[in-house]
Amino acid sequence: MKIITYGEIVEQVAKMCQEANFDLGQDVVEAFQTALKNEKSETGKDILEQLIQNADIAKSERVPMCQDTGVSVFIVEVGQECQVSGGSIYDAINEGVKKGYEEGYLRHSIVDHPITREKSKGYNTPSIIHIELIPGDEMIIHMSAKGGGSENMSSLKMLKPSDGLEGIKGYILDTVAKAGPNACPPLVVGIGIGGNFERCAYLAKKSLFRPIGHRSERAELAQLEKELMEEINKLGIGPQGMGGNTTALDVKIEIEPCHIAALPVAINLNCHASRHKEVRL
Repeated sequence: MKIITYGEIVEQVAKMCQEANFDLGQDVVEAFQTALKNEKSETGKDILEQLIQNADIAKSERVPMCQDTGVSVFIVEVGQECQVSGGSIYDAINEGVKKGYEEGYLRHSIVDHPITREKSKGYNTPSIIHIELIPGDEMIIHMSAKGGGSENMSSLKMLKPSDGLEGIKGYILDTVAKAGPNACPPLVVGIGIGGNFERCAYLAKKSLFRPIGHRSERAELAQLEKELMEEINKLGIGPQGMGGNTTALDVKIEIEPCHIAALPVAINLNCHASRHKEVRL
């Protein structure tokens, strides 16, 4: 049985939170560079160049690449032969987020009460935490700093099975078109299909943790990801909604079995600052 201490989780999570906001992943930077080569709009090219420069400044000066430093979302794969000592894994993650965001001077964006808008008493906590049990004695912590603007333009719909693939495609394209500039494109489009009402939303979120360019292991889904990316980039929204052929940097799809009478589909949009980090303990 591997023992992982409470304090170790706190320190690693604090570090992840700052690195996610200061150091844009190489997968995203390379996607910007590829988009810059393929973008036909001069305005779009100029914006992409600015996004690359912004990422460079954030990294070199250790400042957040966006003023919206997001809600911290975690997917934690916990080995069945792994044990946390000294406290709860949930408390450790939230303490790490508080430490990382406060010491990194990152924006405190969480309210405790969604109706009265009372500010959270814990600095940018509580986090959104999902735990998945896996074989072995390893703990893998995946973290994303998810911005509010793109989250607000996300959508979930219970389609009818008769809507089929064409209905799914139409719903996805309509969601991206309605989001327009509000989700800060170029986007990473996460899609969950199947499960049930809450599960398809989780699948859409989970898909966004995959690095840009990593296709689904299922051939039919990998092909659908490519087709949807082509169709989305024909919408003409472009970087920051100023026009062009780079509306999406990537499309990710996760699926699960569902009820015979259902076809749940969730679309979780991520802005150009696709901030995700991973640590193995």
